[in-house]
Amino acid sequence: MRTVVSWPHAALRTPAADVPEITDEVRTIWEDMVDVMEAMPGVGLAAVQLGVPLRLAVVDASTARGQVVRMANPEVLHASIEFREHDEASPCLLGVSAVVKRPRAVTVRFLNEVGETEERDFVGLWATSVQHQIDHLAGKMYFDRLTKLKRDMLLKKAAKLVR
Repeated sequence: MRTVVSWPHAALRTPAADVPEITDEVRTIWEDMVDVMEAMPGVGLAAVQLGVPLRLAVVDASTARGQVVRMANPEVLHASIEFREHDEASPCLLGVSAVVKRPRAVTVRFLNEVGETEERDFVGLWATSVQHQIDHLAGKMYFDRLTKLKRDMLLKKAAKLVR
């Protein structure tokens, strides 16, 4: 199984490359991503978190599990004006989390596992996770959405945990 890269790995700050088509290699990366996400356990994972510089994400915010959505080149088309707060974290920066405010619902366009363009609405935790993964694919971490003071405190706390 692939392993998660740790902050401040360069892959986490580099925007990922678009995926031109869905190939067997892409499907294999997705399967590895699902395995890592389930092992965490988490509700989503971006390929860059495994050091793979491609715009690939997996999300499963279902309570029963097994509802994984595989996405290539995801982009938010519409976002609700209503926001939702959620305590977010990342396996790339263990031991810390922060409450992040994001749109409660989003409509996302992506290439699905059969290579077709799909538009899907995500609400609640699904929407939060999809937006979190899209941030990763753009070279952003959840703590980039915090104030400078909160971000600095979070990174200082994480550094202490590593020592």
